[in-house]
Amino acid sequence: MTRPQAPAALSEGDEYIQSISQQVTVSLHGQELNPESYAICKADMFIKGRTSPASSWATPCPTTNWPTAASTLCFSNPPFGVEWKKVQKQITDEHSEKGFNGRFGPGLPRVSDGSLLFLLHLVSKMRDPREGGSRIGIILNGSPLFTGGAGSGESEIRRYLLQNDLVEAIIALPTDMFYNTGIATYVWVLSNHKAAVRQGKVQLIDGSQHFAKMRKSLGSKRQYLTEEQIDELVRLYGRFEETPQSKIFPVEAFGYRRITVERPLRLNFQVSSQRIEKVLEEKAIEKLEAPARQRSDRSPAGHGRKPAAPQPRAV
Repeated sequence: MTRPQAPAALSEGDEYIQSISQQVTVSLHGQELNPESYAICKADMFIKGRTSPASSWATPCPTTNWPTAASTLCFSNPPFGVEWKKVQKQITDEHSEKGFNGRFGPGLPRVSDGSLLFLLHLVSKMRDPREGGSRIGIILNGSPLFTGGAGSGESEIRRYLLQNDLVEAIIALPTDMFYNTGIATYVWVLSNHKAAVRQGKVQLIDGSQHFAKMRKSLGSKRQYLTEEQIDELVRLYGRFEETPQSKIFPVEAFGYRRITVERPLRLNFQVSSQRIEKVLEEKAIEKLEAPARQRSDRSPAGHGRKPAAPQPRAV
């Protein structure tokens, strides 16, 4: 069962699964934001003989829940940086009323970026590990990795994923890979049924240099991954070894605490001729003295006289 955002992922995923195993039955489920893409996906399913594909037209953030659905394989390519203000009440209510019995128990990100909501939505659809568990692949920009300090909604979501040992790997992709944006993107691979060697660890793979230039750009898409480069990245992930492109860290390495260090204000006061001279040399003090001298120069009584020297002031 797959749960993608991009409609092509349904048919492509089905074809790939059938090509490597003809004995498996695939049940496809999908959600799509764009109505035109949704219609194309439905038509594609009907053309290929799937007369009743379980798909729905979703809102900008995952408010449609499908409470009984659980997926073996999940893939999502959600929109980058989409705000969820229009559905803020529904999501906030679910977070406050259901807590961890709902989808958004770990926390809520800032309203301006709902990427982590899509990720939590997929996590809630994972099968029980005792039934084989699930694996998730989701493409995100850099914001879910870095946004939010300790204690923020984004940080709490990341802490939940790491402390529950759900993150298997994060793969950095090249820039200029998508039609509508050239920003850096990352593939998150999550699983609630990790192999023993991966438990308690996260693999970081640098695939940013794996690309080939397109002969003609399509919007912001100027680069693509060749079959050989995809195969190399898959092998880096599968071997699970330390290399210049593959780093492995314990989940504890990603935790940190924000500590505010406050010191009392320390000032030293002393009245002396040296300090008075330093004060009078300050530009702010000179500006205060300037208007007084100008008024003295313009007054009849002071005409023809030398301006009096400024008198020292006690500070």
